[in-house]
Amino acid sequence: MVIQPDQSAQEELDEMERDWSLLLDEYDYTRPQRGELRDGMIMQIEDNTGVLVSIGTKREGLIPWSDARQMGDEYLSGLRVGDVIQVYVQDPESRDGDLILSLTMVQVARDWEEARRLQHESEIVRCKVVGFNKGGLLVQYNRIRGFVPASQVAQLHGRTAADERQQALQRMVNQEIPLKVIEVDRERNRLVFSERSATQEWRKAQKHRLLTELQAGDILTGRVSQLTNFGAFIDLGGADGLAHISELSWQRVNHPREVLSIGLEVKVVVVEIDRDRERIGLSLRRLQENPWETIDQRYSLGQLVSGPVTNVTPFGAFVQVEEAVEGLIHASELDADPQVQPRDVLQPGQTVTARVISLDRQRQRMGLSLRRVGEDAQAAPAEHDREPAVPAAPDKPVAAEMQA
Repeated sequence: MVIQPDQSAQEELDEMERDWSLLLDEYDYTRPQRGELRDGMIMQIEDNTGVLVSIGTKREGLIPWSDARQMGDEYLSGLRVGDVIQVYVQDPESRDGDLILSLTMVQVARDWEEARRLQHESEIVRCKVVGFNKGGLLVQYNRIRGFVPASQVAQLHGRTAADERQQALQRMVNQEIPLKVIEVDRERNRLVFSERSATQEWRKAQKHRLLTELQAGDILTGRVSQLTNFGAFIDLGGADGLAHISELSWQRVNHPREVLSIGLEVKVVVVEIDRDRERIGLSLRRLQENPWETIDQRYSLGQLVSGPVTNVTPFGAFVQVEEAVEGLIHASELDADPQVQPRDVLQPGQTVTARVISLDRQRQRMGLSLRRVGEDAQAAPAEHDREPAVPAAPDKPVAAEMQA
């Protein structure tokens, strides 16, 4: 069925068409070329064929129903004869001699132009990963399918094995990732993105924001991104802070892997901010209860305690009395014979029972004795008139070994 206007409407339409033709002549419209966007007037809406549109040529162009229906029923129901719409020249002359126009390709053309603008202005856009292949990721940018080469995927590097790379790409499907446009070639239908560049720029901006806004004492949630001999780097959402090994736990930690793992989500407190060097010092242990604060409520002089030997040194041996609490058995308290060396008496891992002979909550030190275990609990402390020489722990500034 063809929708025909009544006589008065037809006269009005004829007048509009004359005015439209005069306007087109005034602007000297040239022969339509494939890929052009043109303004046109709807001349007829045919149920079985499509929408006839005048774009100033000798013949009217046709928007096939197969194309028009992709715009949705709501859009189509609003079309009226005489409306001026923008169309895309899909085929200047088909095999049947028709001028084929498109509505959906107008949106695609606009997407290409927007992609070119994003590339020119180095803007970051977020796109959904819709697939992958051996070369990289497939992403959807509005109505255009884009590509992210594996070399431009942030979590991959040149040393990543082929099977590991494919697994990593597969895990990213359905994720939305930040991207920067690095190549636009509409003729070849080629739109290339880089996640690596976008991530680097985004992290740089986030780091600047965090360094500006953070204050010492702020409590944040982050994710462990790297473990080193001197501490753990925590990703705070765009910037990494360092939790020095001395700030991981109240108990002795020989390596961060003993208490943390890559990817683990942790709560940290900001203890130091060096804006000039762009470094953030963090602590996990300061959010944990310090067992030394209540040590004198659990232990008293003369009390017998048991635990494993954690370290043996020339001046004595350390014994773990409870988690995060160690006591020192000074060399002079190992045996009555002063010539006996600590390594001759104790070995790491050996469980011993010792008597508490000194307790200093402020300095977090506990002195123990092996040779006084057999003495009377009340008399033992009275006989001890000096505190074992417990070496002070060397200062470890939280940000001393941080990496830029």
